[in-house]
Amino acid sequence: MTKGLSSRDLLDFSFISDPQISPDGKRALFVKRTVLNDERYRSNLYRINLVTGELSPFTHGDASDTQPRWSPDGKSIVFVSDRSGKRQLWRIAADGGEAREVTSFKHGASQPVWSPDGKKIIVTAPLREEEGLEKAGESKEESTLKPFITTSMQYKSDAEGFSDGTYRQLVLLDLETGTETVLTSGPYDHGLPAFSPDGSTVAYCANRSANHERTFFSDVHELDLETLKAEVLTSGNLRLRLPNYSPDGETLSVLGDDMAYAGSTLTRVWTLDRKTRELTCLTEDWDVECSDVAINDMGTGTAGGAVWSKDGQSLYVAASDRGATNLYRITLEREITTIIDGKRQVYGYSMDSAQDNILFAVSQYDIPGDLFILDSSGEKRLSWENEDALKEIELSVPQEFPIQTEDGTVLQGWIMKPVGSNETSHPLVVEIHGGPHAMYSYGFMHEFQVLASKGYGVLYTNPRGSHGYGQTFVDAVRGRYGGIDYEDIMTTLDQALETFDWIDPDRLGVTGGSYGGFMTNWIVGQTDRFKAAATQRSISNWISFFGVSDIGYYFTEWEHKTTILEDPDELWRISPLRYVKNVNTPLLILHSENDLRCPVEQAEQLYIALKQLKKETRFVRFPESNHELSRSGKPGLRLIRLDEITDWFDQYLR
Repeated sequence: MTKGLSSRDLLDFSFISDPQISPDGKRALFVKRTVLNDERYRSNLYRINLVTGELSPFTHGDASDTQPRWSPDGKSIVFVSDRSGKRQLWRIAADGGEAREVTSFKHGASQPVWSPDGKKIIVTAPLREEEGLEKAGESKEESTLKPFITTSMQYKSDAEGFSDGTYRQLVLLDLETGTETVLTSGPYDHGLPAFSPDGSTVAYCANRSANHERTFFSDVHELDLETLKAEVLTSGNLRLRLPNYSPDGETLSVLGDDMAYAGSTLTRVWTLDRKTRELTCLTEDWDVECSDVAINDMGTGTAGGAVWSKDGQSLYVAASDRGATNLYRITLEREITTIIDGKRQVYGYSMDSAQDNILFAVSQYDIPGDLFILDSSGEKRLSWENEDALKEIELSVPQEFPIQTEDGTVLQGWIMKPVGSNETSHPLVVEIHGGPHAMYSYGFMHEFQVLASKGYGVLYTNPRGSHGYGQTFVDAVRGRYGGIDYEDIMTTLDQALETFDWIDPDRLGVTGGSYGGFMTNWIVGQTDRFKAAATQRSISNWISFFGVSDIGYYFTEWEHKTTILEDPDELWRISPLRYVKNVNTPLLILHSENDLRCPVEQAEQLYIALKQLKKETRFVRFPESNHELSRSGKPGLRLIRLDEITDWFDQYLR
């Protein structure tokens, strides 16, 4: 019998990320994350000889080693590791040996950036306003139980939990003298910096406005390393990030947007003249999102900004378009050329000093994540990290098909047939992505393959509100949740049923997470077409979401164009909880206890209402997990989650 991918096969996968090519283009490093046991992962650095193709471990042990960065001369490497407890910066010779701890800050350090001469490094360090660079272990935290007190609106985040009072500050490390200088201060977070070519200044982005909790614009700042004085180069009307200096040091590239469409505004590529302060948008006429917004459940992806060509006449940037993320070159005259193409997700890349070689990481339906290189001879695959895990596995091949809506809009959809089944009729599960401003892609999806191996067809699409199809498309859902997006999903299902005769129309399931969870809840309150549903990390009540989510106070205004203070009736109108009496579909509710993006009370309200009405439901709560459970949660809990979903559909769709 043909074997498809199981939930437990996740434990055998390697997750590849952050490819970093050496300055001379002969070697490379990357992060390889594996499952240590059901409870945790292990991340080590691996190296690959780009001349011989030899691949070998570079760091060892059960710690988490990440963010490798080559020194400009290629002789030294720094990386971030928690091997001493907190995440700190470590340094090791490029030829190997013992690593030496560079920082020992109380709250740790990350995101190292080398100076051009290799004598200094800037790291990002969490610091409280009243404290300096205390060393780990120098001061003892009080163990007395105390209340959490805040006067901030942004007092929690799904990624970090409740605020510990620290802000991301930039710290300069002089490797020759051993001195450490804090470059930034105040109750503001400061973004990843860049050194000027002569090493005299540093550019970074931050929102240091007096109203930074209610405004989301972020300016470019530049700091003189001799005087330690900073100035603002932009005027507070754009949301900017990831600056990079041109080779002559006169211009900065930056990614950002003007928030004209709130959270659905396309990321574009800009240049900033340091002398005149003039900003120029190079992609104003290119209706494409200039970042990687493709969804997969392998936990990959690194930010890189817009990288200058060595002649200073163009920029390299990753962009997401029609289900693919690839690499493009944009000239200062706004000419756009595809450099790395294909129906796949390019989720990280780096170049050597001469820009003769591009090392990049790829995810596609049959590649969870591997390394490729583009050089003068063309494109070549360098790694087969999951070959052993997949060698006995038959994967379902996604079939792309267009969907025609009533107003003439064409949607992009994919369908996967069950693996190894000889039956003529199969149940189908509709998958709905989160965001909603994200994009299903050609990338690998473990969850989809597990469903296909269990005998389910899988249908997924990018309804309006998704990225990948231009500004009008991604903005179309704002103020229209439960309307045009719901229609697009149902139209996709209708046309799939018309196109593929192997789908059993009486055995349909639906699932999704976050916004996809909201839409799952919405669907079962509007139609009985589905015989089973699984809602994950969902939203059921937009009124309470406003106050309990870490983003609620601005997300409802951005996405629904109103708030509970202005029009609570509208928020209740689009809340799935309002329609709970209409729900006849058996509903599985999956939610993480520590989810601060869509807090667990959203699931609690829905579950109790369903139980009060004696509806068929099951509530599964995952401990010590946040909104990212399906992508980076504890391995054992990820397996339970997948088994709960497939068991639920088995119960009602078989």
